[in-house]
Amino acid sequence: MQLSPLRLRLLVASLLTVSFLGALDNTIVSTALATVAGQLGALEHMGWIVVGYTLASTVLLPVLGKLGDVVGPRAIFLVSLVVFIVASIACGFATSMAWLIAARVVQGMSSAGLQLMSQTIIAHATTPRQRPKYLAIIGAAFPVAILLGPVLGGLITDYWGWPWVFWVNGPVGVVALILAIFAVPHVTDRRPGRFDVGGTVTLTVTLVAIVLGVTWAGEPGGRSSAAVAFVIAAVFFSAFILFELRAPHPLVPLTLFRSRTIAAGMVVSAVVGVGLFSITSYLPTYFQMAYRTSATVSGLVPIATVFGMLVSNLLTGWLSSRTGHYRVFPIVGTALGAVGLATMAVLPVGLPLWAPMLVMAVVGLGTGAFMSLIVAVVQSGAPRSETGAVTATVNLVRQIGSTVMTAVIGGVVGVGVAALLPSRLDPATLTPALVHAADPAVQTSVAQIYRDVFAPVFLALAATYAVGFIAALLLPAGTLSDEHAPAAAPAASESLTA
Repeated sequence: MQLSPLRLRLLVASLLTVSFLGALDNTIVSTALATVAGQLGALEHMGWIVVGYTLASTVLLPVLGKLGDVVGPRAIFLVSLVVFIVASIACGFATSMAWLIAARVVQGMSSAGLQLMSQTIIAHATTPRQRPKYLAIIGAAFPVAILLGPVLGGLITDYWGWPWVFWVNGPVGVVALILAIFAVPHVTDRRPGRFDVGGTVTLTVTLVAIVLGVTWAGEPGGRSSAAVAFVIAAVFFSAFILFELRAPHPLVPLTLFRSRTIAAGMVVSAVVGVGLFSITSYLPTYFQMAYRTSATVSGLVPIATVFGMLVSNLLTGWLSSRTGHYRVFPIVGTALGAVGLATMAVLPVGLPLWAPMLVMAVVGLGTGAFMSLIVAVVQSGAPRSETGAVTATVNLVRQIGSTVMTAVIGGVVGVGVAALLPSRLDPATLTPALVHAADPAVQTSVAQIYRDVFAPVFLALAATYAVGFIAALLLPAGTLSDEHAPAAAPAASESLTA
């Protein structure tokens, strides 16, 4: 499918607006969580506002990816956008926590369609060589949303009220919908056949069990429930593999993993979720405790990380499209991430804050170098009729990796700090304000404890990037093709020119 330059610009503008809307929704809501839960009188269920959204978006990724291949990504994209707008309005009108959580679940389902179909539509509308540049532009919505979301969420909550955190999606979404109706093209490269019901059911149960297990594992008294959930996940995942091996039109075509590009690319993509997204939310706490900074100042470190990610994401996307070469960027990027996180593990806590800011900015630069690019590379290794399925899979491994590793890090930090704290300090009530008000000896002791607990976490994440480095070396050499691949390309095709 070839679009005129003007039509392509309109398409990118439309997809960028929608991607930003979906990415901003999660970050902007996080600031208002406590206010929302307090006013609805259900503070104990506050976490489910986020968990429900995450669970729904994770589960629907492979299903929507396959539906995009069957009925076309345009239909899935437009329906997802309409549902997202309606669900956002419903969230704002919520009068109970049950209502809000239900609306957030629907919002998460539609958000998965927006994220996934944006990447799929770009894959159909561009050549493999054009793709990195445009996916980088759309992918920039995520780091920008991380930077702006908490600030916007706080301002809207303070001056307009928490319902507007959700209602703001209405007018912006309508404008994006009008633009999308005219800009998003019809895709004719579809995969006919029966929908894989068995694979859908078994994978859905697997993903639900994993997310719930991870959530319960971090709650007091939830370990037995988590263990049951993980057993259920293992059983249904085994059944899912059997279904996929026998299904004529599988939900996740396992034969695609015969392609070295796809297999190695999936591992590299998982590094983004496991290696960086998982630690970002814990960085402010680490610096408030270990470096004794305020909450505001501690936020500078993740900002530096995300800014580095944004810059390299756009730069490598542009360079890959300009030169056609792509392999060097994930190799260099994973190496930078591994070195940066290993450095974080050995940094003493008495250094000025600019030192860890610089190190984490390097980690962000390394991650951004392949964050969006690897999606384009993996898409190039699949036939066009399987674009939705392979795009869903590359996003799924990233999201599952982030969800699981975030819970693991939280558990390690919680147990480690509780074990090392002096008996006179209660880990359940320990706050940065309490530590900062204590005598210097206590501050120094707590700072060293947090440094000792986080050091192996940083080393483990550095090892994750090292695995990604090996996978990046296994990516086939060559240049991205500047021609539209035929719809019937074989699964082993790499859409590369040696």
